[in-house]
Amino acid sequence: MKKVVKFGGSSLANAEQFQKVADIIRADEARRYVIPSAPGKRFSSDIKVTDMLYECYDIAESGKKFTAKLDKIKERYNEIIKGLGLELSLDDEFQVIHENFEKKAGSNYAASRGEYLNGIIMANYLGYEFVDAAEVIFFDENGNFDEVKTDKKLADRLKDTEKAVVPGFYGAKPDGSVKTFSRGGSDVTGSIVAKAIQADLYENWTDVSGFLVTDPRIIENPEVIETITYRELRELAYMGATVLHEDAIFPVRKAEIPINIKNTNAPQEKGTLIVAHTCHKPKYTITGIAGKKGFAAINIEKDMMNAEIGFGRKVLGIFEENDIS
Repeated sequence: MKKVVKFGGSSLANAEQFQKVADIIRADEARRYVIPSAPGKRFSSDIKVTDMLYECYDIAESGKKFTAKLDKIKERYNEIIKGLGLELSLDDEFQVIHENFEKKAGSNYAASRGEYLNGIIMANYLGYEFVDAAEVIFFDENGNFDEVKTDKKLADRLKDTEKAVVPGFYGAKPDGSVKTFSRGGSDVTGSIVAKAIQADLYENWTDVSGFLVTDPRIIENPEVIETITYRELRELAYMGATVLHEDAIFPVRKAEIPINIKNTNAPQEKGTLIVAHTCHKPKYTITGIAGKKGFAAINIEKDMMNAEIGFGRKVLGIFEENDIS
């Protein structure tokens, strides 16, 4: 059995969380391919490493001195390394990052270094092989994800690799420049890897015990959804449910690989299982409720609309002219 396991930023924010993650991975031999995010917040007022990298690069791009900011990021990683008791130095990696920031390598490159560095630490801690996502996940020259090329290269690269860490969130364009997915894109990377290796299960570990029937900030103690279909999940994610990146469903949906949303801090809980279709009768008629701001439904009434050729095209043209999706 092969499992791909992705861990979010809150699951990898410090050494203590790294240890929890390692215990989870080592508890199941099938957890052979690991997708780490960048370190998240250690406490409520903390700053995510990805945001620190964006801020540092903005300073570099403006031509100002950024070394002190970069050193702060380096401290975050050294704190994790020290806490794990690893004999590991990231000095060379940070020297390369410094040089590339000076060369204005781009904000995509800057943001991707959070996952890249966390992947190196995770691979060292687990004793797994490190596979740079820029070598196996590809975008075309326009920045669109190249599914065919990625699927082939990734499958070839991992077919003889028993255990590997592949950093989430980024890949590379034909010229070698780094390109990232949108924020939260490590979910997408996990899904891509799961499809490429034909995994039996994709486990997405986060700080909640699965999908809830509604927003816990609005409704007190909502229940966890035990099983949900890809289609239902897509609708909830599109309308604001943020447990899983909405684009993470597509690669595994084609291969009908189930996704299990699990809680790093409560690994004994079942979480939510996302499947192609369910045969059992659901517990509730309504799967879940989500809301999204800045969203409108349009209702149009017009006499004899059904007999007017091209009416739908005209309406859609108005939306397009006004830049409305």
